[in-house]
Amino acid sequence: MGARVNIIWLQWAMRLAAAAGVCALLWATAGSSVALGVLAAMLLFMLLHHVRHQARLFRWLADPRPEALPVSSGLWEDVFAALYHLLRRQRRSESLLTATLHDFRQAGMALPDGLIIVDGGDRIEWCNSKAERHFGLDPQRDAGQLVTYFVRQPQFAAALAVDGYAEPLTLRSTHGGDLILSVLIIPYEADRKLIISRDVTDRERVETMRRDFVANVSHELRTPLTVIGGFLETLADMETPNIGLIRRSVPLMRDQAKRMQGLVEDLLVLSRLESAGNPVSEEPVNVPDIVRALHHDALALSAGRHKLELSLDSTAWVNGAEDELRSAFGNLVSNAIRYTPAGGEVRLSWRGADDGGAVFAVRDTGIGIAPEHVPRLTERFYRVDRGRSRETGGTGLGLAIVKHVVNRHAARLVVSSEPGKGSCFSVVFPAGRITAGEAVGVTPVTARTA
Repeated sequence: MGARVNIIWLQWAMRLAAAAGVCALLWATAGSSVALGVLAAMLLFMLLHHVRHQARLFRWLADPRPEALPVSSGLWEDVFAALYHLLRRQRRSESLLTATLHDFRQAGMALPDGLIIVDGGDRIEWCNSKAERHFGLDPQRDAGQLVTYFVRQPQFAAALAVDGYAEPLTLRSTHGGDLILSVLIIPYEADRKLIISRDVTDRERVETMRRDFVANVSHELRTPLTVIGGFLETLADMETPNIGLIRRSVPLMRDQAKRMQGLVEDLLVLSRLESAGNPVSEEPVNVPDIVRALHHDALALSAGRHKLELSLDSTAWVNGAEDELRSAFGNLVSNAIRYTPAGGEVRLSWRGADDGGAVFAVRDTGIGIAPEHVPRLTERFYRVDRGRSRETGGTGLGLAIVKHVVNRHAARLVVSSEPGKGSCFSVVFPAGRITAGEAVGVTPVTARTA
């Protein structure tokens, strides 16, 4: 830049020197008056030239577009060329900044967390789409509004007022139903803040399920342990054996021990089914034989108290794990018998579906289930009637096991029930799980046992 200024001064000195030389020559040849008149005319021309280009410069500055830059010559050509290059660099910088800002906003929009930028007065400057859903914001309508208008919770307002509040807040969103948010407030620059919100609903739900699971297991084990411990203390305190008491207490302790054993076994089955390192087997399973075996088991469990019907309308096999399917089907059959009063009917069926799949169903005429309980039946330890469940010997984990087995086999569990009229539990297998198997000579069967 300094060299360029020196060149400009040199050009001006040369022009003035040339004008002075012409004036001196005219002074010697034509006299002083002519020389001074020519010098004045030259200076006036130079002045008008600069005034004209200066006016053109001011007009261009009113709308500084590179394509509208005036065309000139001499020193002004250099000035306008420098302005043109300066403006081009500025436009490139603005384009780069605009692209960077666009990329930042796109990255903010792609974040899995909500993002809100607020100024020193806690007014919203920008937010991404996740924050819109978390707090019910509209970026166009709500820009410039106080963020506390939309998050009306005292702990949030208190945290916002403290600079450097590093602990995340757990808030329940008023715009997302049961949505639970973890909110972190991060100050930056002079007085601006970044508000990051994360959906932790699933994490909180899992934590609640874990606490409930531990509490339920403890509750389920407490009763049999109390019974066994009480009898053992009584027997230990006896100075002489009481044969009558022993005969009464030992069967009760045995029943309670079996109850605990069943609970532990079901918990181990659930743990195995939920393990990521335990993929489902892909072997042909003879479902008709399993259903026949379950029918015989049901006869023994019912002990003649129910009317049992077996309907085999399909010879299809299923690709999967035989022990898991037997366990899931067995749970459905035993539940039907336990919750159906004496004299009721239980029907087991295996039939084909219209889409090429197959359906295993257990229908009973038992006590039925109210509609509000149906969505929660497969939750661990969920019981419609806790007292009746204990009377029938259930652990509260049977339908949870059924749900996991069904999901592992890409099937669906369909439940239909009406209080006082009975229930129907159906396991619907997709066509992709069905195979012809090795069932040579198998024919449909319908059997009824009173």
